[in-house]
Amino acid sequence: MKKINVVTLGCSKNTVDSEHLMARLAAAGYEVLYDSDRTDAKTVIINTCGFIGDAKQESIEMILRAAEAKKAGRIERLFVIGCLSERYADELRAEIPEVDDYFGARTWDGIVRALGAADNPELATERSLTTPRHYAYLKISEGCNWKCGYCAIPLIRGAHVSVPMEMLEEEARKLAAQGVRELIVIAQDTTYYGIDLYGKRMLAELLRRLCRIDGIEWLRLHYAYPAGFPDDVIEVMAAEPKICKYLDIPFQHIADNQLTAMLRRHTKAEAMELIRKLRSAIPDLALRTTLLVGYPGESDADFAELEEFVREVRFERLGVFAYSEEEGTHSALRLRDDVPEEVKQERVERIMALQRDISLENNRRRVGRTERIIIDSRQGDFYVGRSQYDSPEVDQEILVPAASRRLFRGRFYDAVITSAADYDLYAEIK
Repeated sequence: MKKINVVTLGCSKNTVDSEHLMARLAAAGYEVLYDSDRTDAKTVIINTCGFIGDAKQESIEMILRAAEAKKAGRIERLFVIGCLSERYADELRAEIPEVDDYFGARTWDGIVRALGAADNPELATERSLTTPRHYAYLKISEGCNWKCGYCAIPLIRGAHVSVPMEMLEEEARKLAAQGVRELIVIAQDTTYYGIDLYGKRMLAELLRRLCRIDGIEWLRLHYAYPAGFPDDVIEVMAAEPKICKYLDIPFQHIADNQLTAMLRRHTKAEAMELIRKLRSAIPDLALRTTLLVGYPGESDADFAELEEFVREVRFERLGVFAYSEEEGTHSALRLRDDVPEEVKQERVERIMALQRDISLENNRRRVGRTERIIIDSRQGDFYVGRSQYDSPEVDQEILVPAASRRLFRGRFYDAVITSAADYDLYAEIK
């Protein structure tokens, strides 16, 4: 049996694409490995990220290493798919001719035909999971219509296209049958789901249907754009016990002139009202956000306003990035990257120092509480778990001493929080 190694870089959306691809290759008779350094797989597929500078560099370095392995005879065929090849296929073909072929983020399934496998529509909802078997990502749409000033995603992934609800239900049922207990619903903007297919936002209805699937115990919502956030999604999150009290809304900034420059299509007042509505309807909600500092024109006053926003809202989870210019975007074409790099980095550090204090205070308030957790792994002397307030790979963990009793990955337990650190909690099983 021929072996194929699929290497996935970048975001969880790429993970889902790779898992669909792997299922099709397995159905065609290939033995599929993933992210493996084994050298006996003579065909390698690299699913790349092309979003920001560091991710692009990581993808290029991986391709170059594989190209060297091909020249040395350790692999025979090399393919590149995903966002990087969507953006730079012509340049990559010229610079790295060792690659047999390049397929974009929107045409990655072409590799199935290139490898001699049938393109079977019946496999559209099949996945070969690369995550721990108890959780999986469910990508409900592709692309984005918002065209924020700094973002290359619409250039790479195209316009918003929703996956039909029936296909998502079928995929979710199959994942549950494989042992998945937590579904993490993802898209570039999950709240936009359904507009292109049904003429209106249908995320709330999709969530209700997913909650009815046996075996799924947690539903988690990621990447919700704040403009036009549907009220019925708030209602369903408050009402459905399977939906984690967790929401990822990337606000990016709060100063109105920065929001306007970023083409964000909402105001500070609208953002604050949305936060008020969410926390009023779901009092124990864990809010995650992403911020962008150093965008063209960001003044000291703008940044001070952003700091005050973080102090006031006290997000449970927060990440911050320094602006980097992406070719072809509004900001690259129309604005001057005028904030010095050292100022950008200082602002990142200031926000993260502020968030570290907020996170510690939030965590200390949880000491003594009993929370339901799921165990992801064992690392050394501790089992590593998460509550409904924590998403895998990006959020904090709850550490349980392994010496106390044997626990099992993918199972739920009631745990008493015993102590708190900046970004981790410690607990004992009841």
